[in-house]
Amino acid sequence: MNLPRYVVALGLALMIGSLAPGTAAQSLDRRIESMLQERRAAQAFWGISVYDLEQDSLLYSRNPERGFLPASNQKLFTTAAALDLLGPTHRYETALRFNGTTADSVMQGDLWLAGAGDPTFGSTARRRTDPLRDWAERLAEMGVRHIEGRLIGDDNAFQEGFYPDGWNVNYLTRDKGQQIGVRASGLSYRDNSVPVRVQATQPGQPPTVRVQPEGAVAYENQAVTSRRWRGSTLLINRTFSTNKIVLTGSVARSYEGVRNVPVSDPTAFTLRVFRQELRAAGIEADLSLVDIDSLDTVPEAGSPLFVKLSPPLSEIVRVINKQSDNFYAEQVFRTYGWGGSARGGARRTETFLRRAGINSRMLTINDGSGLSRKNLITPRALRKLLVHMSEHPAREAFVSSLPQGGERNTTLDTRLARVDVRAKTGSLAFVRALSGYVERPDGSQVAFVLFANNYTGPSYQITHTMDDIVRMIASPPS
Repeated sequence: MNLPRYVVALGLALMIGSLAPGTAAQSLDRRIESMLQERRAAQAFWGISVYDLEQDSLLYSRNPERGFLPASNQKLFTTAAALDLLGPTHRYETALRFNGTTADSVMQGDLWLAGAGDPTFGSTARRRTDPLRDWAERLAEMGVRHIEGRLIGDDNAFQEGFYPDGWNVNYLTRDKGQQIGVRASGLSYRDNSVPVRVQATQPGQPPTVRVQPEGAVAYENQAVTSRRWRGSTLLINRTFSTNKIVLTGSVARSYEGVRNVPVSDPTAFTLRVFRQELRAAGIEADLSLVDIDSLDTVPEAGSPLFVKLSPPLSEIVRVINKQSDNFYAEQVFRTYGWGGSARGGARRTETFLRRAGINSRMLTINDGSGLSRKNLITPRALRKLLVHMSEHPAREAFVSSLPQGGERNTTLDTRLARVDVRAKTGSLAFVRALSGYVERPDGSQVAFVLFANNYTGPSYQITHTMDDIVRMIASPPS
């Protein structure tokens, strides 16, 4: 039987149309496999999952059920869980309360500084006014000239146990100019780190060191000013679980800089700074500094004098993902965690994942930032999270928190500048990760997960391979 030509043409068109997605997938599959066999990538253990959100189909997969160290890709789980459990509009409240009496210009009683775990309180990551200074100046404007009593720090929003399982001790004790691991606390200020200003002097002499506030940390200055005009080897080590730092190495003759060194006791640090700000505002602050945990009997907190609201969570998660801020991630992780603990954060993250249809039994979650080398994530689980969040009510807040290719002052500052991609980076020793969303020229969206573990070559070769794979996904063969 002879069919009309238009029927035959229509049948061929339908066949070609139905084969096109599969053909493109096969081509992408071959291209990625070829790239992973190149010398720069072949020595890494790769976990990859690429998923077409429009077609609801898997485009490529490699070791999808194997556990990988995710590094800072762990923050994708943390921010997604936080947006789901707390909501994009959630705000922290930090309060200054007073329980006592006021006569003329004198306050007598307990000032109570109550934290809620706000990572943004006095944070250097957000260029805003200092809340402790503002409060001190407002008290002075109200006519307060003298305060007698106790300044109590309430950090009980979080449980004790400030360092997650699997963190390297060097994250907490060594500073080479980049802050990595910081102690979490229910009462936090200035990212729980103290500024240490170092300035060169004469060659052969120690540089000058200034800590603000004075006494926030004890220090031993073993560093020296070199004869070089440039090039410094300054290293700052903090003795674990103490407030003593040791400066070693050398600074160039032209050196002047500030290092932010994590403190061992954030509550004591916050109280000390506030007392100093009160005195700087012209108030005679005759206050003893008290951690609430040291009190046998906890008094009434009293009425609030001032309350500081944080930005909404939708803005906080941008700092976590765009700048890969470990401190912010750990604070948020404990905020939604049962009991304000890292373990509680892990359990609630797992509960969220199960509700999203993700098998959490294949995962090991120990922290919110990805610093723990005991985290294990499968490519399939992270891919399913990305798919889930692409349809979540908080989708806009989640996606907009991811760095865009080439976006300034983010972790993609120098990468993928001409690609329509939003993705989270991750890096630890022998670990690189990149996961997120890419939009193709036809407007279709693809979710991708790229893990590389256990490589011994240069890290830039791995990141270049990842970027090339993203470019492949973004520009499929026509």
